[in-house]
Amino acid sequence: MGTDLALPLPETDDQARHVISEASRALAAAGLSDLVWGHVSVRDPGGRGMWMKQAGIGFEEVTPDRVQLIAWDGSVLAGHGPRHIEFHIHAGVYARRPDVASVTHAHSDDVNAWCALEIPLLPLTHAGMMFTDPQLPRFRETMNLIRTPELGARLAQDLGGSIGILIPQHGFVMTGADVATSVIRAVMLERAAAVHLAALSAGEVRDWASDADRDEFVWPPSQVRAGYDFLVRRAERIN
Repeated sequence: MGTDLALPLPETDDQARHVISEASRALAAAGLSDLVWGHVSVRDPGGRGMWMKQAGIGFEEVTPDRVQLIAWDGSVLAGHGPRHIEFHIHAGVYARRPDVASVTHAHSDDVNAWCALEIPLLPLTHAGMMFTDPQLPRFRETMNLIRTPELGARLAQDLGGSIGILIPQHGFVMTGADVATSVIRAVMLERAAAVHLAALSAGEVRDWASDADRDEFVWPPSQVRAGYDFLVRRAERIN
């Protein structure tokens, strides 16, 4: 596949299973595995719900036969094994944001550590420029699992029109018009937080991108896709 376009959305059940398997392994290749927790989803092309990995397995263990179709009410329509309790994150976002076709929820020690400082994220790298103008909103109602429809709806409400939302002490949620975008946004947030923490540990932060720099620097779909395709290839080499 070329890198000049966004990742095509799945059109069949088999394609959806493949996309989630590939995206999950890409997240693992980027270092965003947290044992068996975290998940990436894509809207079902037929409007039946969302496709996600089954619960109890890590990102690097996901294969197409371990991907489920979950209805909006949590019923497992296709696939085997237990479903993730936090499917409400995905259902809530999809219900509120028709522009979103993929949602990634992941955990990152660096993101949680940076969140605890209660300071704005500075655009110290190209990665950081994704999240600094405007800053990401924070969901402060709970740091626990998003285990009810009500919590999922309120998280989506706080997300608003942003590309993602932080859940301090828990992780974050990223959105995208395709799977590549939600995954790369997750990866870039983790990297941006890690660089910010490293700079703070070395001393006073004195230099970062200006407003003009941020206005001129964009993340076109071609670059998002190139980064995603690299992670997919890395995952294939690891496995």
